[in-house]
Amino acid sequence: MTVLDRLIHPDERVALFMDGANLYSAAKSLAFDIDYRKLLDEFRKHGRFIRATYYTALVEEQDFSPIRPLVDWLDYNGYSVSTKPAKEYTDTNGRRRFKGDMDVEIVVDMLQAAEHLDHVFLFSGDGDFAAAVEAVKRKGARVTVVSTIKSNPPMASDDIRRAADNFLDMTELMSLVGRPPRERSATHYTPAEEDDEA
Repeated sequence: MTVLDRLIHPDERVALFMDGANLYSAAKSLAFDIDYRKLLDEFRKHGRFIRATYYTALVEEQDFSPIRPLVDWLDYNGYSVSTKPAKEYTDTNGRRRFKGDMDVEIVVDMLQAAEHLDHVFLFSGDGDFAAAVEAVKRKGARVTVVSTIKSNPPMASDDIRRAADNFLDMTELMSLVGRPPRERSATHYTPAEEDDEA
């Protein structure tokens, strides 16, 4: 029996909402790569799987974006992808940086979908989502937050862990959906440019 067998009832309508930057940072902090094909396959085995949506900002004017291969692969392989242009700014050290917060898009989509779902999986440890998690629960859906507290510092805030019905540490998914970082392919490409501020 896997952790997903314990969390998901066979009759539940399930959807995944994935904060790309936060998910990348959590996986990086645990030194493992996510195999997105395996992740989708695992969730499709449980409940009545509806959709997985991956949210990320893209740097538009670059000739090559390190996140683009992952976004394209996800788009062609069963994921819904929600993107918007990243905003450029200069940090205090004069370095060119990019910021692309997808929180509003994730919250709006979760709230719109909640009444058609039984179980929402939010892949983010960002405490800013705590109020949205509570709102989704009020609409009748259970919420499982997927992040990690095993990293240093922990990637999941206390606020979001308290708000959720369940907290699933990514370390519990590693054997199901991870692969060693040395194996690289488009199915688990990690964006070097996405950081905690994205």
